[in-house]
Amino acid sequence: MSVNVKSNIDSSIGKIFKTYRKKSHLTQDKVAEKLKISEKYISRLENGNSGIKLETLVNYMNVLGVPPNVVFNDLITNDEVKFQTDLSYKISLLTDDKVKFINKVVDELVSL
Repeated sequence: MSVNVKSNIDSSIGKIFKTYRKKSHLTQDKVAEKLKISEKYISRLENGNSGIKLETLVNYMNVLGVPPNVVFNDLITNDEVKFQTDLSYKISLLTDDKVKFINKVVDELVSL
């Protein structure tokens, strides 16, 4: 993987984590405490200045409630997968009530 591609991945993931952290009204210090990692590392991750281990990525997603498709949305280039990740991302922006409604509609469509 080229340095430029890795940098884009780190930057994309960092922006998403920063957005979700702020959406959750958490400080970097609180996230660091929950993940048992340093606040400095959180800052480097959010600014795209550091890569992330898979275990930390999954733990971060669980702490902040970040869906997997949201994390990878900007990184996917396959058109079919991109469509699905875009849809998942849009759903993640909705209120819980709207998500429940969409889930009921999808259940109905699947049962046809």
